[in-house]
Amino acid sequence: MIYKMLALNIEGTLLQDNGRLGKTTKEAIEYAGAKGIAVTLITSKNFASAHRIAKWLKLHSSLITHQGAYIASELDKPIFVRRISEEATRDLVRFLEGFHAQIRLVSERFTLSNRVKHPNKLMGKVIYQTSNPFSYAEQYVDDLSAKLEQTPLSPPKIEVIFSDGEDIQAAKKAIANMFHEVDCIFCGNGKLDIVPAGISKLRGLLYVCDRMNIRREEVVVIGSGLDDLPLVEWAGLGVAMGNAHPAVKNVSDWVTRSNNENGVSYMVKEHFRKQQPIDFLKKMKLLK
Repeated sequence: MIYKMLALNIEGTLLQDNGRLGKTTKEAIEYAGAKGIAVTLITSKNFASAHRIAKWLKLHSSLITHQGAYIASELDKPIFVRRISEEATRDLVRFLEGFHAQIRLVSERFTLSNRVKHPNKLMGKVIYQTSNPFSYAEQYVDDLSAKLEQTPLSPPKIEVIFSDGEDIQAAKKAIANMFHEVDCIFCGNGKLDIVPAGISKLRGLLYVCDRMNIRREEVVVIGSGLDDLPLVEWAGLGVAMGNAHPAVKNVSDWVTRSNNENGVSYMVKEHFRKQQPIDFLKKMKLLK
């Protein structure tokens, strides 16, 4: 099979556990790109974070971010965006404040979070990365509901990290019953992403593939987290990282090395070295 797209998760896949992106991984992405493979990132992270990584990798493709709620190659020019309404955001925050949890309203430009007690005594602050053209602020407030009354917000995603593992199931069930305009995506490790109804990484990838006229069987997906499972299962070639959740490995076609062992680099070079460049295949009329 000839593959035209490589879709990569970021956390636990491209990035090592220390948050770094290895040189060999960058070289592998460039290797795939040189063969004419369309490379995109697909992540629960905000657009600014994904764009910084894409810029380092020299990618200019549409990035599928915020669990698929915000798709763009440039910050102010999204090709697809869905948001949780201001009213639903306020109501969700009021409900979630009943749990001991970190609540983060994640927009494409900034994150607004409640201040909670952590072992490291996290201090409320605003961080501006002025050296980056995609400056991203993280603001912490004592009363998130009060802040929203003053300044309403309609984010693409709400991220919640629960202190108690039992709370996450109770919250997910209650949200499903009370808020029909949103969906909950369980990401593991006590983290729940709340997105507009119908939004997911898979639907985001389907949207991009449709625009590029790329079929399912022509897509390679590499992932690791529970929210990558539908992607890995759907792809023409679904690849799980060595550090992936067991459920993701179970549905994958291939398990590569872990993120700390350059698993992406190993898979890309091992597989795509066997595939001729896309332009050559078109020239030989082996590909339309």
